[in-house]
Amino acid sequence: MATLSDITRRSSQWITPQIFVFAVFLLSLPLWIRPIGLYQYIGIEIAIWIIFALGFNLLFGYTGLHSFGHGAYLGVGAYAFGLFQLHVGVSLIGGLLAAVFAAALAGAFVACFVSHRRGIYFALMTIAFGQVFWFASIKMHGITGGEDGLLNIPRPDLNLGVYSVSLSGNTALYYLIAVLLIIVTVFTWRAMNSPFGRILQAIRQNETRASFIGYEVWWFKWAAFTLSAMFAGLAGGLFAMAQESAYPDVMSLHQSGLIVMMVLVGGGLVNFWGPILGVILYFIARDVLGSITETWLLWYGLMFVVMVMFKPEGLAGVLAGLSKNSAETLNDLPVKTAEGN
Repeated sequence: MATLSDITRRSSQWITPQIFVFAVFLLSLPLWIRPIGLYQYIGIEIAIWIIFALGFNLLFGYTGLHSFGHGAYLGVGAYAFGLFQLHVGVSLIGGLLAAVFAAALAGAFVACFVSHRRGIYFALMTIAFGQVFWFASIKMHGITGGEDGLLNIPRPDLNLGVYSVSLSGNTALYYLIAVLLIIVTVFTWRAMNSPFGRILQAIRQNETRASFIGYEVWWFKWAAFTLSAMFAGLAGGLFAMAQESAYPDVMSLHQSGLIVMMVLVGGGLVNFWGPILGVILYFIARDVLGSITETWLLWYGLMFVVMVMFKPEGLAGVLAGLSKNSAETLNDLPVKTAEGN
């Protein structure tokens, strides 16, 4: 199976044609999402989960670290945002910074314990820490609200100094999240095409060899884990604002498993755009299949099994293969001369 390190090295420029097209797609989505039969809020969900997936893939796809409890940091960000709005002050910037900082702190703490491990031991420890956060969110009633969670979290306005934008409507909130997603996409693209990203790929390919040539493998794994947790916290804060609530389910193993499935089905192991494709496919399948049958998750799960067994490169790998075959077919076509030969 192809891996990220097998892909031809791309330009390290900040803005690429693919990113530009993706930005146009995001910013134009409210204009055409209703005519194709979908609703506005699904765009918010997709954008939030793409932020989560891009951050998760820094760890999962690029560094090769299988974190199966990553929903914990999504939840930490959601609770941090909610607690800030309810007990500190209604502030968009303050709440999102609190979400990112809290998730980064939690991720850095956990990374101190798991970064020395590899393989199944790393995965099991991430599950264990994820369950600790989930259990604490249920039992700490005075802080988290227990099983009921935090309710009636206000959506703060976007204060631009001389002008304030209300985010009470889903369209305004979507545009805010879309802009943040574009920034996250540019940052993660540049980071993964930098020397830091190349070192993470080296660790993924052979951790022992990377250590022997002089890299502090433990530090880079810690940094990747912490950075990934920060993006999860940002997504969690936006999720709490969109839902106007934060509850323990966002920390569950179910949520952690979903992000793994999205990244794998999309092809995050072989392509930067894989997580984005995986998230879009999941939510479209949820709504389209969900309108047909209540057992839509069964069919999605079967699709996941088939994809892993027969096309582990995921949707991105399938599209890349089709593109390559089309290009080879065009190159094999006979070229006619001016005389018609």
